[in-house]
Amino acid sequence: MGNPEVTRAQREQRRGPVVRRQSQMQSGTTDQHLLDTRGTADWVHEDPFRVMRIQSEFVEGFGALAELPPAISVFGSARTQRGTPEYEAGVAIGRGLVEAGFAVITGGGPGAMEAANKGAMEAGGVSVGLGIELPFEQGINPYVNLGVDFRYFFVRKTMFVKYASGFVVLPGGLGTLDELFEALTLVQTKKVTRFPIVLFGSDYWSGLVDWLRGTLVAGGKAGPHDLRLFHVTDDVEEAVVLVTKEAGA
Repeated sequence: MGNPEVTRAQREQRRGPVVRRQSQMQSGTTDQHLLDTRGTADWVHEDPFRVMRIQSEFVEGFGALAELPPAISVFGSARTQRGTPEYEAGVAIGRGLVEAGFAVITGGGPGAMEAANKGAMEAGGVSVGLGIELPFEQGINPYVNLGVDFRYFFVRKTMFVKYASGFVVLPGGLGTLDELFEALTLVQTKKVTRFPIVLFGSDYWSGLVDWLRGTLVAGGKAGPHDLRLFHVTDDVEEAVVLVTKEAGA
C-alpha cells in the first residue's frame, strides 16, 4: 500500500481556499499563470478578476465620498428637457438642499440629474455625480464638482444609499423606479436606518400611489403603514423640508 496522503495529493489540487479534484484540476501553479506572459488575455474577463474590479470600485467610491457632508440623493429621468417645469423644479430642489446644509448626489447624467446638480453647484454646494457605464454613453454633466464613474449598478446603488440621508424622486423612467423601489424595500425591511423618501410631482406619481393602495395593499401584499414610507408633494420648499427634517446637517 502506498502512502494515502501522497495518493490523495495526487488527486487533489489546492489553490488558496479552492480545492480542485479529478477533472477540475488545472495544470501549472498560480504563480506560473501570473508570471507567464504567453497565452491569451481571457482571464481579465473571468469572474475572479471581476471580483477584484468590484472590490476596487467599492474602495474608490468609499474613498471619494467618505468625507461628504450630510447629503440627499436626487433621482429622475435623463430625458427631462432643459427649460421645462420639471427641469426647473430639479434646479430649485438642488439649490434648496444646499441652502439647507446638504450635498446633492445624483446619477451624474443629463435631464433631472443635471438640473439638481446645477442648482447645487450654483448655490455653492457639493454637487456629486455617480455615473454608470452604459451602451449609450451619457458622461458626467458639467454641473458636477465631484464625480465617480462605475461599471456595476449594484456598487453605484450602494453609494446612493450609504452616503444619503434621504431621497427626492423626480419624475423618471425604469431606472428611477428601480432606485425608488430599492430604497423603499431597504427602509421597509429595516436594512437601513429609516430615512425620508419624497416623490415630487403628484400628477406623475398619483397613478403609482393609487396602484400601491388599491392593488398592493388591498391584496395583502403590503401593509397600509408601508404607504407612510414616502411623501408626495408639488412644492419645492416642502420637498426640501420633508427630506431634510430627519437628518442633521
